Amino acid sequence: MVRKPLITQGYSLAEEVANSISHGIGLVFGIVGLVLLLVQAADTNASATAIASYSLYGGSMIMLFLASTLYHAIPHQRAKQWLKKFDHCAIYLLIAGTYTPFLLVGLNSPLAKGLMIVIWSLALLGILFKLTIAHRFKILSLVTYLTMGWLSLIVVYQLAVKLAVGGVTLLAVGGVVYSLGGHLLRLQTYSL
Repeated sequence: MVRKPLITQGYSLAEEVANSISHGIGLVFGIVGLVLLLVQAADTNASATAIASYSLYGGSMIMLFLASTLYHAIPHQRAKQWLKKFDHCAIYLLIAGTYTPFLLVGLNSPLAKGLMIVIWSLALLGILFKLTIAHRFKILSLVTYLTMGWLSLIVVYQLAVKLAVGGVTLLAVGGVVYSLGGHLLRLQTYSL
């Protein structure tokens, strides 16, 4: 019996190929970016905390692009179901990984460390949720992603004081783009 490849809900074969290629390119850029970040950290005698933070950030980005590339590239139905979970779990890791250098290196305050614990706890709980019962409460994943992202408002004043205007602007624009992407995902996936 010949199995038909599963095309991801709502995606044509051409879209799957385009997604695979674009996310594969993101994977390559993520690897190069992590290497450059670690080389710069070594050149500036960065602390072990900084190197670990950069590694978590870069590693989470690589994980996300790898998961997404595989999810869109592999047509086998059973594998695709697991890769979709891996892809969605990697979103939690990237959110937490993105916070890590800002909170532990950029701010390094008691409030930032507390938020760090909250963010990584939410990421781990989100992954557990995704792997167990997410199919029953699909919209909750999106709400959790967005909530995790916007928890940065707790330290927005500290960030504004510590970062240059360009850094704060990039964070704000990233938050808005991320939220718009979440809205598009909601429209495509959850039809609410």
